Amino acid sequence: MYTVTVRDHFMIAHSFQGNTFGPAQALHGATYTTDASFYREQLDADGVVVDIARATDVLKSLLARYNLKNLDDLPEFSGINTTTEYLAGHIAQALIEAIHQGQLGEGARKITGLKVTLHESHVASAAYEQTL
Repeated sequence: MYTVTVRDHFMIAHSFQGNTFGPAQALHGATYTTDASFYREQLDADGVVVDIARATDVLKSLLARYNLKNLDDLPEFSGINTTTEYLAGHIAQALIEAIHQGQLGEGARKITGLKVTLHESHVASAAYEQTL
């Protein structure tokens, strides 16, 4: 299995609902280092998994939607606890949609898997992984 990973980051504010979250029920911030890993069984005719520049640009564009925003104010997250796990899945689904729309190039349509990891800190992260 071949893998290409690209990385970026974004900063958000949000709050959580429910006693599970204790003090995090109050508005707080997070900076997520974000890794998007693309998997293929075989390299394409050019010898790549995905065009790294395109993958980097698409990830940056997706994260820009949320950078320096309060997620509590965005309609797409209304009533949702935007946990690190949830955001990893949300970003992964947006990347999958970008693959299907051809934004990562025609060769990217042969990607067999995707994993998005959000690093909350140097000691904690959450990820979402899906076979395509």
